[in-house]
Amino acid sequence: MRVLLIGDITGAPGRKILKERLKDFQKKEKIDFTIANAENSAGGSGVTPSTAEDLFNCNIDVLTSGDHIWKKREAVEFLGSEKRVLRPANYPDIVPGFGWNVYEAKNGKKIGVINLIGRVFMQAVDCPFRKVKECIELIKKETDIIFVDVHAEATSEKVAMGWYLDGEVTGVFGTHTHIQTADEKILPKKTAFITDIGMTGPMDSVIGRKKEQIIERFLTQMPLRFEMADKDVQMHGAIVEIDDSSNKAVSISRVQLK
Repeated sequence: MRVLLIGDITGAPGRKILKERLKDFQKKEKIDFTIANAENSAGGSGVTPSTAEDLFNCNIDVLTSGDHIWKKREAVEFLGSEKRVLRPANYPDIVPGFGWNVYEAKNGKKIGVINLIGRVFMQAVDCPFRKVKECIELIKKETDIIFVDVHAEATSEKVAMGWYLDGEVTGVFGTHTHIQTADEKILPKKTAFITDIGMTGPMDSVIGRKKEQIIERFLTQMPLRFEMADKDVQMHGAIVEIDDSSNKAVSISRVQLK
């Protein structure tokens, strides 16, 4: 079984490359299930019902998110009913939406997906380490194939989560920084891990925005409106291969589709 993980989809350029390239890529790589982080898919910040539908039409099975999930007002209502779009599970339980769910892959197997948000250098939320164990306990009533998106700023927090969940889940992958890391590995108890799967969007940029504007902000410290870049658009992510008999990860490889 092969699962594709797609890094932060950023604005219209990120959606465009998926519309044009993803289905052929999935067929070539024999992908059974696709998870993508979509919290920057609407104008570079947030997700809307229409951008989510665009991505589902690209053959993506579930969309995860992060700290920008509430940026678009129209997202709040549809998150309460659309189980294919996850918000971080460690937001307070009273907020709309679902932090985890179980889905069916193309080969008929069930896959649990959990979305978490980090706390280091980010807003105050519930503990992701404690919350994820609650989610795992519920999911394991249905399946032991589980992937966890850790949307976090600090590499240390994401790496710690990987070790914390080694043997408990099939894969732990980081999102949020938009920069793909080169530390993909199978941990000792057969959990696939990578600190950050990167960004799906314009690489001729500073994490998706026009580089000239970001540089000016660093030089002047004055407030500026950052616009989406649109050149050298790529899809970054990873593919995890799972042994069909043990449901354990056997390999993880980085993806850079240009």
